[in-house]
Amino acid sequence: MEPMAAEFFKSVLNTPSPSGYEGPLQEVVRRYAAGFAEQVTTDVHGNVVAVVNPGGPRRLMLAGHCDQIGLIVQYIDSDGFIYIQSIGGWDVQMLIGQRMTVWSEGGPVPGVIGRKPIHLLTEEERKQVPKMKDLWLDVGAANKEEAEKLVRIGDPVTVELAYRELRGGRAASPAMDDKCGLWVVMEALRRLDRGKLTWAVYAVSTVQEEVGLRGARTSAFGIDPQVGVAVDVTHATDAPTIEKKEQGDIALGKGPVIERGPNMNPKVVRRLIEVAQAHSIPYQIEASGKATGTDANSIQVSRAGVATGLVSIPNRYMHSPVEMVALQDVDQAADLLARFAEGLGPDEDFTP
Repeated sequence: MEPMAAEFFKSVLNTPSPSGYEGPLQEVVRRYAAGFAEQVTTDVHGNVVAVVNPGGPRRLMLAGHCDQIGLIVQYIDSDGFIYIQSIGGWDVQMLIGQRMTVWSEGGPVPGVIGRKPIHLLTEEERKQVPKMKDLWLDVGAANKEEAEKLVRIGDPVTVELAYRELRGGRAASPAMDDKCGLWVVMEALRRLDRGKLTWAVYAVSTVQEEVGLRGARTSAFGIDPQVGVAVDVTHATDAPTIEKKEQGDIALGKGPVIERGPNMNPKVVRRLIEVAQAHSIPYQIEASGKATGTDANSIQVSRAGVATGLVSIPNRYMHSPVEMVALQDVDQAADLLARFAEGLGPDEDFTP
């Protein structure tokens, strides 16, 4: 990654954005996109839309969702312990023992999620998987009154945001799902050769994907693209306990993943593969026989339909505080989408 792009990557990962609370991150996105996009707007839903060549007669939409899974303050008891609901899908066991942050109006409030020590657990308790209602957040408050001075019902909560680079060009952080995709679509827009464009290219940092693919639905309706490509993460299967016969053979460091299946437009898929081959961009293929659970689903059925593709970043330990990706996969995905956009001709027909 170029230094400027690498700093943007770290910034988005270190800025909170639970679904419905994406405002702080979208401000980071707006500032970055303003340096190269011809237009940067924010719609009423909170989606940030950056455009290059807005006068183009046809429209390509690139979408990556900026929201992350998180928690929300539900209840504060008399002793100042805070109980939470989930925003998005959590494996509750991932939260036990984690450092947390409540993002209150007065500023970030650090806390932890603890559990009864193993010495005090009964044999039956040791066998049970905790539920979200069994967890509490401890911010160190002495009582309810003190806690209520720090946080309010409805404040968002995340695990402690911390980006860490590892060996072999890999990096781990909360919310690689899908701040990787957000980074890819904005960076692809920045890398475009304007002289090769015949289409208008819209890069969208979508909101509320984790709670129902909502931002992609509203932004696609507003843009009305002829072609849309969503960028998300997918399960890397090069780690213990993942069954390749069920999930496919997807590895970190072997390139971005191009999805094939009934929800993908076959001509868009074919073009993505051809572009990768023509520009010597490594890529992997993943099959999905059903809806993918990504922004691609919403884009595909917007208005009268959109020719849609999905490019994914291999991700280990998805929906955990230690999601891991290979930085080269992320970087190559941005090149793939930039070259894809540059190759779209004025008379393209993606009708199957």
